[in-house]
Amino acid sequence: MLKYFFLSYVFVAAIVVAAFGTRGSKSELPPIEIFPDMDHQAKVKYQVKNDFFADGSGGRRPVNHTVPIGFEMPSKPASAPDAKPPMFGFSNGLDYYNTGKIGDFYGDGLPAQLAADKALLQRGERQYNIYCSVCHAASGNGKGMTSKYGILSAFNFHQAGSMDTKNPGAYRADGAIFDVITHGKGLMGSYGGNLTVRDRWAIVAYIRTLQVAVKEGNVSVQ
Repeated sequence: MLKYFFLSYVFVAAIVVAAFGTRGSKSELPPIEIFPDMDHQAKVKYQVKNDFFADGSGGRRPVNHTVPIGFEMPSKPASAPDAKPPMFGFSNGLDYYNTGKIGDFYGDGLPAQLAADKALLQRGERQYNIYCSVCHAASGNGKGMTSKYGILSAFNFHQAGSMDTKNPGAYRADGAIFDVITHGKGLMGSYGGNLTVRDRWAIVAYIRTLQVAVKEGNVSVQ
């Protein structure tokens, strides 16, 4: 009987030492993983040395002279005096076209690089319906699908004073709208990585079209 007592004592002591005796100690040995949970997988990590490829880099470069579908490479460097922004490109400068700001202030009106033609407005309508209408509604009154699930803070582009430049509480300059689309605000996340610069301005132009249409009674906000 005494033998079993000592065996039990040693067993319990070993468990205590294993659980608490080496707590906080450092070791160069890898930890024992009973359930690895797929922590270690055979994969190629970007920006990590990899001897599998001839250049020793894990990251693979795009095939020469190819661009992602729906985008285009600029014909000239952005620093060139006569450079024009690509039709489908992301922010790459500090001018009004890329930031919505003139100095420290938001600007108003479309940048000189764009014209409010039919193609731009159609593009703005398409992108607005994809990215914005779920919260701001198709009419822009802020009562989109998310309002039915407790998210009630979407901006209403038709509130009183929304087209009055002398009403800072309700009016949003074109550059301010562009900046919010780019960086997000409040519960709204950033779309700067999803929408190209041209598409952001197209949405701004389409929002202005919605405001005018509602004001003239051509579109209902209900």
